[in-house]
Amino acid sequence: MISIESRISEAVIAGIEALYGQKVPEKMVQLQETRAEFEGNLTLVVFPFLKMSRQKPEDTAQQIGEYLVQNVPDVVSRFSVVKGFLNLVISPALWIKMLEGVNAEEKFGFQPVTENSPLVMIEYSSPNTNKPLHLGHVRNNLLGWALANVMEANGNKVVKTNIVNDRGIHICKSMLAWLKYGNGETPESSGKKGDHLIGDYYVAFDKHYREEVKELTAKFVAEGMAEEAATEKAKQEAPLIVEAHEMLVKWEQNDPEVRGLWKKMNEWVYAGFDETYKALGVGFDKIYYESNTYLEGKEKVEEGLEKGFFYRRDDNSVWADLTKEGLDEKLLLRSDGTSVYMTQDIGTAKLRFQDFPIDKMIYVVGNEQNYHFQVLSILLDKLGFKWGKDLVHFSYGMVELPNGKMKSREGTVVDADDLIAAMVANAKEMSADKVKKLEGITEEEMNEIARIVGMGALKYFILKVDARKNMLFNPEESIDFNGNTGPFIQYTYARIRSILRKAAAEGIEVPATLPTEAELSDKEISLIQHLNGFTAAVCQAGTDYNPSCIANYCYELVKEYNQFYHDFSVLKEEDINKKIVRLALSSAVSKVIKNGLGLLGIEVPERM
Repeated sequence: MISIESRISEAVIAGIEALYGQKVPEKMVQLQETRAEFEGNLTLVVFPFLKMSRQKPEDTAQQIGEYLVQNVPDVVSRFSVVKGFLNLVISPALWIKMLEGVNAEEKFGFQPVTENSPLVMIEYSSPNTNKPLHLGHVRNNLLGWALANVMEANGNKVVKTNIVNDRGIHICKSMLAWLKYGNGETPESSGKKGDHLIGDYYVAFDKHYREEVKELTAKFVAEGMAEEAATEKAKQEAPLIVEAHEMLVKWEQNDPEVRGLWKKMNEWVYAGFDETYKALGVGFDKIYYESNTYLEGKEKVEEGLEKGFFYRRDDNSVWADLTKEGLDEKLLLRSDGTSVYMTQDIGTAKLRFQDFPIDKMIYVVGNEQNYHFQVLSILLDKLGFKWGKDLVHFSYGMVELPNGKMKSREGTVVDADDLIAAMVANAKEMSADKVKKLEGITEEEMNEIARIVGMGALKYFILKVDARKNMLFNPEESIDFNGNTGPFIQYTYARIRSILRKAAAEGIEVPATLPTEAELSDKEISLIQHLNGFTAAVCQAGTDYNPSCIANYCYELVKEYNQFYHDFSVLKEEDINKKIVRLALSSAVSKVIKNGLGLLGIEVPERM
C-alpha cells in the first residue's frame, strides 16, 4: 500500500514540474506532521523550491497548494500557508482508504523479502559452556532476536547465528572439578538443568583453587618470599590450575578420554541452554562452535602472514600492526602457537562466508568490546572479506537490577532462569484479580496469560531503552498495568479484541470497503495518522539498528487509542457508519500492536 506521504510526494514532484518546469528528486520533498497549533495534517517545507519559483516563500506555497487541491483533490482537500510552510489538510476519503489498507494487509508496514533481497547475518547470545545464561545474556538475546525481526521487516533475508565458546581453560576447570568432586552426578540424578550443574562445578573449582592458593601463599611467605610475589607464584603453581592446563593440552591433542568427557558435559549444557532460549522465545538458524573455528582462524592468520599483512616477532608470536589506522598492535597468535579471541572471530567469519552469501554482518556484543570490533573490521577487510569493512557492531550497555530486588544463585550474577521464573510469578500475582474475572477461565489459560504478560513485561522493559545506554531493570515497575510497560500495551490489545468479539456477537463484522459517509473526528484522523506512521517507525528501526523505535511507537499508538476510546463510544455508537469505521479503526490498531510487539518477540493475549 502506498503511504499518504508517498502520494503527496508524487503530487508535489508533478506540481513543481508543471509550475516551474523542473524535475526534483523525492528527497527534496520534506514532509512533517503539522504542529498542533495549526490546521492541517502534514506540512510541506517550501524553502527548497524557491530557486525554481523565484518567488517569495508565501507565494510559492500558495501556488503549490492550489495545484494540489486542483489536481489531487482525493489527497489534499484544502491548505493554509504559514510563511515558508504549506499546511495540508488530507482528504477524509484518503484517511478511510488508508484505514482500509491497514486492515487489508496482514503485514502492514513490512517490506517483502524476495530472492534478490540482501542477506544480513546477525550474531547474538555467544555463551560460554561453563555456566548458565545470566541477565546480560537476556538483554543480548532479546536485542538480537528483535533486531533480526526488524531487519527482515525491512525486506532483508536474515540468518540468525550464535557462536558458542566451548573451548579453553574455563571449560577445563568445570570438567576437572566434576571429575574430582562430582561422584558421577548428572542432570538426571540431581534434577538440575545441565547448564546449572556445570556452573556449580565451575564455582566449586574456584572455591578449591582459592583455598590452594591461600595455603601455598602462606607456605611461600614462610619461606621468606614477599607476599605479592608469593601470591602470584601460588596462583600459577596451585595443583588444580596445573591440572586444568594439562587437561587443556590433552584436549588440544585430541585425547579421547578428555574429549569424551568434554562432549558429554557440553551436551548437558546445550540441553540447558535450549530450555532457556525456548523460555525467552529466541532461536538460531545456525550455531557455530569455537572448537571448530579456532583452527580456521589460525589458517587465515598464517595466510595473512605470508601476504605481509601480519608479522612474526622473535618469540614466534604473530601480530598485526594497525598503527597506520590510528590503533595499536594486535596479538593474533601466542608464542606457543595458540589462538586468541580475535583469531577465533576471523575463523568464524571464514566459515560463515563459506556457508552464506553475506551482504552485511551484525555482531550483537556489549560495548566493552567496541575496540575489538574496530580491529576485527580492519583485519577482515585486509583478509578479503567483502563485508569486513562495513561490519556492524551492535553495541549495547550493561543491564542491572536494583539491589535486593532479586537474589541470584551465586549472589553476584542474576541467573536468566531465575529472572524468567520470577517475572512469570510476579505477573501471575499482579494479574490474578483481573484474570479470575474472565468467563470460563481455566487454570491452564491463567498460567499461559501469566507467562505471556511476565515475558512481555521483561522484554518490553529491556527493549524500550536505547540499546547503547546502560539500564536498570526494575521487575516490579515492568509489570505495572499503567505507563510505558508491556502489560499496559498488552492490556489495550486484549481490550480491543474483546470489543471486536462483542461486535461479532451482534453480527457486525468490519467490511473490506468502509462507508465514506462517516464524518471523521480530529481524534480519529490523528489515530489513523499514527497508524500510517508504523511503516516509517519500522524503517527507522532498521536504518538505525534500534528496536526501541518500535517499542516507543507502540506505546504512543496505545496512548492515542486509549484517549480515543475514552472520548468516543464504539459499541454504543448509534450511527452505524460511524460504528463500523470505529470498529475498523480498533481492528487496525490491534493489528499494528500485534505486529509491532511481534517484532520485539512479545506475544499478546486475546483476553486478559
